[in-house]
Amino acid sequence: MQSSLIGKIEKAKRYALEPERIAFNRFEATFRGEHNDYAVSYEQGQWRCSCTFFVTREICSHTMALEKIMGEMLPQLALAAEGVPGR
Repeated sequence: MQSSLIGKIEKAKRYALEPERIAFNRFEATFRGEHNDYAVSYEQGQWRCSCTFFVTREICSHTMALEKIMGEMLPQLALAAEGVPGR
């Protein structure tokens, strides 16, 4: 293996241990819920989910789960569920 590639692999391992280096701006995902598959997306600080609960509340178990999974890789604006009464 080339030494330059070895260096890149080591850097990738180090980066993987530092998720705070990553900030998602937008993404789309399919979330397999208990009853159905849902389209979940994030763009410019706004979550979207195709589930009926999200339509009325603008938050749901699918977006909250992704907030927990993505953690510090999301801007603070995206972490709407934390510390908000009733959410």
